Amino acid sequence: MKTVAGVSPARRAAFHILLQVERGRAHADELLRSKEVSALGAADRNLATALVLGVLRWQLRLDQQIRAHLDRPKAKLDPEARIALRLGALQLLRMDRIPAHAAIDESVELVKHAGHRFASGMVNAVLRDLARGKSESAASSESHAIEAHPAWMVERWIAHYGEQTARAICLHGQLQPEAQVRVESAEVEQELVRHGIELAPGTLLTCARRVKAGEVTATTAFREGRVRMQDEGSQLIAELAAACSDGVKRALDACAAPGGKTRILAERLPQARMVALEASATRLAAMRERLAAYGDGVECRHADAAALEETNAFDLAQVDAPCSGTGTLGRNPEIRHRLKPEDFERHAQRQQAILGAALRAVRSGGFVVYSTCSLEPEENEQVVAAVLAQTHGARQTSLAPRIERLLDKGILTAAGAEQLRAWVTPDGAVRLIPGALHTDGFFVALIEKNR
Repeated sequence: MKTVAGVSPARRAAFHILLQVERGRAHADELLRSKEVSALGAADRNLATALVLGVLRWQLRLDQQIRAHLDRPKAKLDPEARIALRLGALQLLRMDRIPAHAAIDESVELVKHAGHRFASGMVNAVLRDLARGKSESAASSESHAIEAHPAWMVERWIAHYGEQTARAICLHGQLQPEAQVRVESAEVEQELVRHGIELAPGTLLTCARRVKAGEVTATTAFREGRVRMQDEGSQLIAELAAACSDGVKRALDACAAPGGKTRILAERLPQARMVALEASATRLAAMRERLAAYGDGVECRHADAAALEETNAFDLAQVDAPCSGTGTLGRNPEIRHRLKPEDFERHAQRQQAILGAALRAVRSGGFVVYSTCSLEPEENEQVVAAVLAQTHGARQTSLAPRIERLLDKGILTAAGAEQLRAWVTPDGAVRLIPGALHTDGFFVALIEKNR
């Protein structure tokens, strides 16, 4: 990453990341975890992350505002100029603590040093116009949040969930979700507090905490694996899976990486032999390291879950299927720019293959928990229905009794159980709308293989 005179390391890093994303060369979440970003000081690292995710969240709305100040609104800008303008506009219109001169001057320098000196005057003029009109543009409203999502996506949510819920989904998509952690003991929680981490209770689970202040990843407890970052909804999926049947001797996690749900299953079912599948060799290696503490209790296997050939081998299978991720747009705002309507059918075909293989792998009387972080029926209800239509001797069953079991075991809070009951669908699945329970959006269904 080149040093650019007069430009902070954070803005320089954000510019290069957004440029690679714009050109389709990499994903933002991977780039934000790169060595270059990790080498930044904490303040620059946090600012770079805020700039990248902020631009990706507000990009569609920012482009509208930028075009309104161009002499030729329909002119096609070079990627470097687009990124510099978006970065400057975000800081001027959405980040109150950044001085206007820093946002403007450094954006101009970025486009100059990217070899587009001729465009620097245009970038300067547009950003100064935006700064003068800041009082009219700064407020974030429902309409702006909707405009920050592709129109086709919003129309789908209105059709499936109604206008009010669609608006709520869009509003949540414009917020940086609170970091959430899983804390297994009071001692670990006290250790975090001593290191300046401010925690609040989770919404659903007794061992979940929301991080109000502090960097958990900088603590010894995090480095040693005694506390881990994990959305509370993601934790809930594994808890529901672990509550599905008694006497589990063999359990399958069909799409296991990064391994957070596998760990919960291993902790809740210590008597079970776990098999965790992952198709990516790189992700498998990282997961194997995370799960090393479980020794022979967890076998990490390099395999494509859709090609699994075992039959009647497991008592329980967890299928957290790869999906579009539309339930995680607040955490992964880039998805809205990459996703196309036709992608849902492609995802659904693979999801059906994985779920079908998992059902074959489960013995008679066993269970499969199918989940996604998608809001789309094609990836959720329709996948379950399609697989059941092709599978003799399997049926969907309600997760409501499992909610009560988790409450009885002290895993769910009383308030959490009460709220979850309202999110059980008529078919017995659980659907979490983003933000409704301080979680990402998830779908979870339980399938029983008949005896």
